Amino acid sequence: MSATTRHPLTEYQRRRHFDRTTEPSGQGGPRGRGAGDGLFVIQHHAASTDHYDFRLEVDGVLKSWAVPKGPSTDPRDRRLAVPTEDHPLDYAEFEGTIPAGEYGGGTVLVWDTGGYTNTTRRGDAAVSMADGLARGHVTFALDGAKLTGGYALTRFRGGDHEAWLLVKQDGEGADARRNPVSTQTESVLSGRDLDEIAADAR
Repeated sequence: MSATTRHPLTEYQRRRHFDRTTEPSGQGGPRGRGAGDGLFVIQHHAASTDHYDFRLEVDGVLKSWAVPKGPSTDPRDRRLAVPTEDHPLDYAEFEGTIPAGEYGGGTVLVWDTGGYTNTTRRGDAAVSMADGLARGHVTFALDGAKLTGGYALTRFRGGDHEAWLLVKQDGEGADARRNPVSTQTESVLSGRDLDEIAADAR
């Protein structure tokens, strides 16, 4: 890595005091590699503004977006997804309470996780996740405990207020009658809900 190349986790590490938070520092090396092209994780984050963090393993880090309403299984829904800093791969297993006053304070629960397969194409050619994200559009198939089938992420605004849309595709896992963020609230790793995780942290 050249002196002018910025480490992908620089911003993540700059925002945190690891003597105060139990979040992984990103120094422990990569984990993950779910089935398919990589790992995905969705974490319910009860912060000052409740939201879901949607993360995809790309080039050794978790590319991340905050989704205020959480993911949907209804293809008619278009869920706002605001990009955040890259996270280390071992963040995919993080559950706990981030202390008040620390960046992103609040309780975190692993709502869903599994592998994903990149399905992004441009014409007849396959496009890597990194190239697709740079261009502003990727498609992928999730293989999780709660979410399965195709999704798309599309950037609709750039600049300092960059924003994307997360949309379910027709086909496997599409169901307008489901509302998993309200009916399946427990952690897929520990079976706990947010209150139980917060109580355990205390």
